[in-house]
Amino acid sequence: MHSLAMHSPATRSRTPCSPASPPARRRRVPAIVAVLLTVAAIAGCGAGPRDGAPGGRDRASKAARPAPPPVHAGFDYQIGGAYPPPEGVRVVSRDRGQSPASGHYNICYVNGFQAQPDALDRWQRHHPELVLHTRGGKPVMDTDWNEALLDTSTAARRKALARIVGRWIDGCAEKGFQAVELDNLDSYERSGGRLTEADNVAFAALLTRRAHRSGLAAGQKNAGELLARRTTMGFDFAVTEECGQYKECGQYAKAYGDRVLDVEYTAKGLAAACRTWGKRLSIVGRDLDVRPEGEDGYVHERC
Repeated sequence: MHSLAMHSPATRSRTPCSPASPPARRRRVPAIVAVLLTVAAIAGCGAGPRDGAPGGRDRASKAARPAPPPVHAGFDYQIGGAYPPPEGVRVVSRDRGQSPASGHYNICYVNGFQAQPDALDRWQRHHPELVLHTRGGKPVMDTDWNEALLDTSTAARRKALARIVGRWIDGCAEKGFQAVELDNLDSYERSGGRLTEADNVAFAALLTRRAHRSGLAAGQKNAGELLARRTTMGFDFAVTEECGQYKECGQYAKAYGDRVLDVEYTAKGLAAACRTWGKRLSIVGRDLDVRPEGEDGYVHERC
């Protein structure tokens, strides 16, 4: 997801640090959660290395390819708010503004290709050249989630963006997460032709290298049309939204050797995913807003 929950369905992520498939299939963290996480993220931003290398310390001594999530494991998608993982859950995905779940394999959600709604003013003030604009000077928006697209159209802009998003990734590692999922890889589809697949593939490669240097595995979020370029991008596993609903699980499973974590938002989609892939993939049924346990509307179901 994006932060609301963030993506193709799902959600989240936050603001920049300054001096942080079909539209119906994308998600984010609830607005109030995004606002609180944005404030926390801005407060924690520090000066990062100018060349985009991992901040503070070099983690290159860690395994060149960090361990991806286990295959066919109990999975919970908590990007809308953290809560104790249900019994049987081994893998948890949480927003980067939250802390990992002790004793579990933790994935850190990062909205790497778009700006959170509450972060746009800060981007415009401090990094206007990194926001994609129309000829008239207005930000190009993902209107479903009110998020401005980040400008990955040139090598220089990608490098500058990677320094900012890279600090978020480093933060995930410092908190103790084992992996990162990078949302809105498919932002070029909403760019009106201003961005290309190649632009986002190149930017994804910068981010996965940063993740690997920080000791984190990197997950491709949706964007099945880019699976053929997964090696170039450097992803280790996939996080999908509604691959059962849209009959897309097979292509991800083939590409990543069943290292696929799928979130379904409807009973029909969950039934389809479990019927065909329940013995091979990590699948969870969640409510559309991925609410924390205890809130009205909370849903958590597994095969």
